[in-house]
Amino acid sequence: MEPILEFDALSIRLGGREILSPTSLTIERGEFVCIIGPSGCGKTTLLRAAAGFVAPSAGQALHHGRRVERPSREAAFVFQDYGRALLPWRTVEGNVALALEAAHVPAAERPARIAQVLETVGLGAHARKYPAELSGGMQQRVQIARCLAQEPDLLMMDEPFGALDAMTRESLQDEVSRLVRERGLTVLFVTHDLEEAIYLSDRVIALRAHPTPERPSLAAIVDVPIPRPRQQLDTREHPEFLRLRRELYGFLGHGHD
Repeated sequence: MEPILEFDALSIRLGGREILSPTSLTIERGEFVCIIGPSGCGKTTLLRAAAGFVAPSAGQALHHGRRVERPSREAAFVFQDYGRALLPWRTVEGNVALALEAAHVPAAERPARIAQVLETVGLGAHARKYPAELSGGMQQRVQIARCLAQEPDLLMMDEPFGALDAMTRESLQDEVSRLVRERGLTVLFVTHDLEEAIYLSDRVIALRAHPTPERPSLAAIVDVPIPRPRQQLDTREHPEFLRLRRELYGFLGHGHD
């Protein structure tokens, strides 16, 4: 396995308070890793440090062995608030084009690439629509399409399905799983939904809030050895799924030490 993302004793202090105590872990190429933990434990902060949006107070994040100091086109970020992530005055294809414009892709090459990536996420028939004409799930697909258009090898997702209804959420979980397999992407995914974390992940990272030297931020790293491809009903009834749910439940703030 080849490391693609490494956290080397990375810690973050905000407003004089330690949000994330020194944390070290490695994400391998092709892994799907979810981060769980109670509110305020630093999940999103860790993700933003990996993306170059937040500077660590100490330690470092490394992408392909290079210190992360600013956002990179090799790493794409899917925000939780899809409504604010899209430009309302641009069509679907116009929003996807942003990634190609930023990468200075020649204008003549953009239409074919945009059409291809919209077909990939099931939005080929909606290219000329504006965000306000789309459902929440479709808006989030546009954001994912824009990220795929920049052809990253690392995809970071911050509770991307948290605001969606259950059926749409499950559909997008399966869609993202398919895209990750087909494109060989590595994913770091923040969620409050424990079942979502187990369903999607190869490994689950559990963080704890209010770290101390005796109880650091990194509470546990748990493998998810459930076979792929996974199915919404069968996988959630798998004995290992139920065992992992029981094991990880406490790390969401339900009394686990």
